[in-house]
Formats: sequence, C-alpha cells, structure tokens
Amino acid sequence: MKMIISNSSPVPIYEQIKNSIIEQILGDELKEGEAIPSIRSLAQDIKISVMTIKKAYDELEQEGYIVSVQGKGTFVATKNNELVREKAQKEIESYVAKITDIAMRFDISKEELIEVIDLFYGGNE
Repeated sequence: MKMIISNSSPVPIYEQIKNSIIEQILGDELKEGEAIPSIRSLAQDIKISVMTIKKAYDELEQEGYIVSVQGKGTFVATKNNELVREKAQKEIESYVAKITDIAMRFDISKEELIEVIDLFYGGNE
C-alpha cells in the first residue's frame, strides 16, 4: 500500500493516512475484500505512532471504507455506492463554491456559468 506523509502539511498525519487510503479505495488501487496492513505493521512501515494509525483506521471503519474482522485482519469494505456518490458530491460542492465565488467577484452571471458547464458536459458525451 502506497503512503506519502508530509510532516510539514497542515493536515494532521492521521487524516493524511485516512485520505490516502480513501483515495486508493475510490481509485480501485485497493479492491473490495483486499486485506490492508495491520495497524502495527503500517506504523512500522511508515514510522508513525500506532495510536495515529489506529485513529485513521477507526475513522475509516466508522465511515464504512474498511472493516475489521477479529483474529483475521482489516479489509477493504464492500463498496458502498451511496458513500462514493456522497464523497463525489462533497468534492463537487467544494469546487462549485469556489467557482461561484470567483464568478461573483468578476460579475459573471449564473447563466454564463451554466453555459460553461454545458460546454464541458457536451464535450464528454
């Protein structure tokens, strides 16, 4: 499992770990049912505290990305399409908020924004 952690990032390390695993799951680098490293193993591999890894794993499990099986390990959960869609929706909303802010600052109308979106959608059909 790939893991790049930055000590200089403003994002907490546990969250960087969590986000990295989510990206790998959503990008199909980690497949449904695939085992992921144990907390201790990952902590040793990336030289991070066991408690930090545990916090990331706990949140991943609460959010439905992984599942722990007593005595067997931790695995990528069956993909929840609703969860994937919700994550995409949040990402889109974040971009739309930024786009809307820029458009309003430069007096670009809603109709003009919709035209741009239509162009992008039309180019992908």
